[in-house]
Amino acid sequence: MTVIDANNLILGRMASTVAQRILNGEQINIINAEKAIISGRKDATFDRYHAYVARGSREFGPRFPRRPDQIVARTIRGMIPHTKTSGRDAYNLLKVYVGVPAELSKEQAITIDDASITRLSTSNYTVLGDLSKRLGSKF
Repeated sequence: MTVIDANNLILGRMASTVAQRILNGEQINIINAEKAIISGRKDATFDRYHAYVARGSREFGPRFPRRPDQIVARTIRGMIPHTKTSGRDAYNLLKVYVGVPAELSKEQAITIDDASITRLSTSNYTVLGDLSKRLGSKF
């Protein structure tokens, strides 16, 4: 079992790495999902995610999550063949948490160097927790 700290990691780069690893059979736990980073202008990012959320309704889909842990899991799900048996089995190896749960507090968390925020300029990014609150989440 591998614990990945999403603090200051770019969401898409982290998700692609995690998707490859769970498809290879590795069990992954992601902590601090609300501290992940989405690159791009803040208003454009919010407009894109708001369009995803507003597309469906309560009765009819598609339903897009608002909580940061569910957004991270949905992003990773989009990078695996989740309708096939291998993809469903791989997706079951993934757990995403807001904050650090008690059972993982003693585990050593790693980071993904390729997904680090140091690759970005300092002004063009959105923290996933802030985006989630603007979308209406109560995490």
